[in-house]
Amino acid sequence: MSTSTRASRVAATREAIITAAERLFAEHGVAAVSNRQISEAAGQGNNTAVGYHFGTKADLVRAIIRKHMAHIEEAREERLAHIGPEPGLRDWVECFVMPTMDHLGSLGDPTWFARFAAQVLTDPAVRDEIADEAMQSPALRRVSDGLDVCLSDLPPEIRDERNAMVRQLAVLVPAVREASLAAGKTTARDTWHEAGLGLVDAIVGLYGAEVTELRGLPAMKVTVDEDKCCGAGSCVLVAPDVFDQRDEDGIVILLEPAPAAEHHEAVREAASVCPALAIDVSEGA
Repeated sequence: MSTSTRASRVAATREAIITAAERLFAEHGVAAVSNRQISEAAGQGNNTAVGYHFGTKADLVRAIIRKHMAHIEEAREERLAHIGPEPGLRDWVECFVMPTMDHLGSLGDPTWFARFAAQVLTDPAVRDEIADEAMQSPALRRVSDGLDVCLSDLPPEIRDERNAMVRQLAVLVPAVREASLAAGKTTARDTWHEAGLGLVDAIVGLYGAEVTELRGLPAMKVTVDEDKCCGAGSCVLVAPDVFDQRDEDGIVILLEPAPAAEHHEAVREAASVCPALAIDVSEGA
């Protein structure tokens, strides 16, 4: 057997294993599928074929993801190349969502990758490792940085919370749609591209939603008495994100009547150093 023929057979075997594993993992979960089952589904008489060609199950999961991510990242880089000089929140969300949705649309029917990704998301044995590897992508890091700039007004803990929600939506929404298509059910949108646009709308709305005070956590309310204020400006020096001064006379301007938790300590200090006692701070559950 020539070297080229052997290489072709090895490549074909690896592809058959990847295809079978992706389907089985999508249907049953990563932990529930054995290497023997994958070998049989791939038409391999040798039950050790998976270990021989890929090593561990985590390595096989990684190979499946890399197969798809190569196409997804190429599409993401193409979008980034045309994103424009001043991209907004929706631009960055489209760069995050649409490459995957359009890739799913290019695969034909049936597809397994969306459900496979959802199974990986719920498997602690491989989830964190795979997520860390995904963030090594320069294109995905650039999208993440762009989103952070657009969301800089959100308190850090709220931004982190919503980022986690978005990551889950970006995996689970396609998985549900893929499962519906596999079952012959009608979906809200006719194509993967249209479904992607709907998901973008939802994520932009999620990021822009009003932040609600959490029950049980201390809330701070700030009021100022302009008649008492002497224009010393000490509050602006201590808490510039919460207080400002009028240009004409230096009288205090309250920027944030309900400041975020990271400003609470500075607000307390500003109230304590105000020479006119013009700042009132109330805190409660």
